[in-house]
Amino acid sequence: MRVGFIGLGSQGAPMARRIVDAGYPTTLWARRPVTLLPFADTPAERAASPADLAAASDLVCLCVVDDVGVEEVLTGEHGVLAGLPRGGVVAVHSTVHPDTCRRLADRARTHGVTLIDAPVSGGGPAAVEGRLVVMAGGEPGTVDYCRPVFETYADPVVHMGPLGTGQLAKLLNNALFTANLATAADTLALGRDLAVDPAALARVLTNGSAAGFALNRVAAAGGTLDRFAAHAGPLLRKDVRLLTDVAAAAGAGPDIVLTAAESALALMNRQPPNVS
Repeated sequence: MRVGFIGLGSQGAPMARRIVDAGYPTTLWARRPVTLLPFADTPAERAASPADLAAASDLVCLCVVDDVGVEEVLTGEHGVLAGLPRGGVVAVHSTVHPDTCRRLADRARTHGVTLIDAPVSGGGPAAVEGRLVVMAGGEPGTVDYCRPVFETYADPVVHMGPLGTGQLAKLLNNALFTANLATAADTLALGRDLAVDPAALARVLTNGSAAGFALNRVAAAGGTLDRFAAHAGPLLRKDVRLLTDVAAAAGAGPDIVLTAAESALALMNRQPPNVS
């Protein structure tokens, strides 16, 4: 299988590297040529445009930032759909609105192309080690076709159901992670107010029954969400807003996880959380 990969950021680059290292003929394209430099010592080909990349691929993986980026790379004048042969597959690893995937899948179908959503979780370090989680939505046969490529950088690869369910799983994952950031930061802050040594408390919590990924990240960041505000904050804010919109459209009422997630976003903005 020939693989094209677009989106060589902190997570996408190690994903692409593992595809190349696994021996798949791989073609890369990037808006910023500097992101291609780490692949100079590999057999990966470089394409002049997304369309050129697609013309040399059977499967195109997209790991760009947002809905606008995914749509532009796919449907632009020199986009993926302008070059991908009939029978080709597009896997959207980006975290976007489920309706964006459904709409783009309809457009891809007119080109004889199948699109699945396959967002990932774990970050760059997990990609390097091949232990990302892929949440795939789409036809089972198409997911199985892509699975060997996904397994170069992910374990597990979970088929969630129809198109869009991968995105729903990722949004729920990120909402819970964001909510956990709020409770972790608030617990450490309460400890400080009660004159409990912050370093000692962090050591206890990260090794006790309260331990978890979010708590470890907050403790490593000094017990506050200040570092998240600059780095992960914008992406988490985007994903919480997407899930809020999806829940509202489905008629789902307010719930604990979204309320806590909003509190985390408020803390990142240095605003008092809304506890009403």
